[in-house]
Parts: sequence; C-alpha cells; structure tokens
Amino acid sequence: MTPMIHFPTLVLAQDAPGLAGQPVAPTTAPAATTGAPGSPAAKPQPQGMDGSILFMMLAAFGVIIVMQIFGSRKERKKRDALLGALKKNDRVQTAGGVIGAIVEVKPETVVLKVDENSNTRITFAKSAIVAVLNAAEGDKAEAKA
Repeated sequence: MTPMIHFPTLVLAQDAPGLAGQPVAPTTAPAATTGAPGSPAAKPQPQGMDGSILFMMLAAFGVIIVMQIFGSRKERKKRDALLGALKKNDRVQTAGGVIGAIVEVKPETVVLKVDENSNTRITFAKSAIVAVLNAAEGDKAEAKA
C-alpha cells in the first residue's frame, strides 16, 4: 500500500474567509457550504455564450452565402445572354484586350478579323469575349429608320 502525501493548501488573500490582518486557522476538510448568495462560499456561476448571439451569427453568415449565390447567378445569366447574342460583324473585345469584328460564330469559338489591311483573322474561345463594343452595321441602319 502506498502512503498518501498531503500538500499544503494555498489560500489567496482574495479567497481568505477571515478579515485582513487576522490569522486564519488551516483546515484539512472543506467547510460545509450553505450556498447563500452573501456567503463567501457561494461561487458565481460561469457565464456561457448566449444562444441568441450564436443564432444571429449563423443567420448573418447564411445571408452572406445566399447573396453570393444569387449574385453569381445573375452575372452568369447576363454573360450567357451576351455570348448567345453574338453575331457576324459585331465588334467585340476579348479578355486579352484584342478588339475585332466577328467574321464567323461557331458553337464554342468565334473568328475575329483584327486587321483590315492584312485581313488578319484570329480564332478565340467564346468565353474569351468580355464585351460587345457596338452592334453590327445592319442593326444600326434599322435603328435609324
């Protein structure tokens, strides 16, 4: 059988039940606590995080996520409309900054004429088109009439 070792109890001045300057007799057993609010033995209950704050934080994160999802859907619809409306002779700008007139529209690509003098044509993916600068010349004539 191993012997029991007793360590001295450390009592801080804040926790001391006696008045300052009066010696306190050491105790070996804990005193009976009544739990009355004014008694020194009554300890404050730990304050936990309020459930409403957690709910509000989760709701705020939910709103942010929903706004991002709906915002990206709107942008995607706008982009799909832009790419779907591409037609021959539209002047467009690519993501790399190349500006040219559309010569041919294929399902996944477009052919741009970028230089009139040398008749230079470059094939781009449709996804590279970022803006339509002006509509085809035929559309302008219809708009004037």
